[in-house]
Amino acid sequence: MEEFLKQLLYDYKNWAYIIVFLWCMLEGELALILAGIFAHEGHVNLGLIIFIAGLGGFAGDQIYFYIGRYNKKYIQKKLRTQRRKFAIAHLLLQRFGWPIIFIQRYMYGFRTIIPMSIGLTRYSAKKFAFINLISAWAWAAITILLAWFFGEEIWLGVKWAGEHWYFAIPIIVSFLLALFFGMKQIEKNILRKRTHK
Repeated sequence: MEEFLKQLLYDYKNWAYIIVFLWCMLEGELALILAGIFAHEGHVNLGLIIFIAGLGGFAGDQIYFYIGRYNKKYIQKKLRTQRRKFAIAHLLLQRFGWPIIFIQRYMYGFRTIIPMSIGLTRYSAKKFAFINLISAWAWAAITILLAWFFGEEIWLGVKWAGEHWYFAIPIIVSFLLALFFGMKQIEKNILRKRTHK
């Protein structure tokens, strides 16, 4: 597994900046980790990959913001399946204001919902863009620098997971389930507080 990932990185190193930019427009945490390892291996420039990854994250959230602002039909379709998340996003914005824009990319399940939800409001597009840009660069820098610093340890972890997949798979599944149900519980608590007011 370790050799496969290393080979994948090596095969596409000439496209690394473009791939990371596009990947970060969509979600990007795994792309950031791989970018950090790539920089650790010396295939890309650390500062430049952070800059480009941040721009990708910024561009993605700007698109979601303007979908919310100018594409009501899409939002109405999205609301049918994500009504609860949109309600929570509005509550979070009302309660915490601009800091929620800064931290939304760390909130599992809300990465696209919060920018679209803010786009639906009269929130300043310029203010959103500024906070979003700083947030995206901070997100890219923190994640990539950690992956760059712990590059060898990450490869050792990948190697261990490949050799001990029977332990690794239950650990990963347990972590993802805990994250999923933890976020669901947080959502319930936010909505419960709203109904009790």
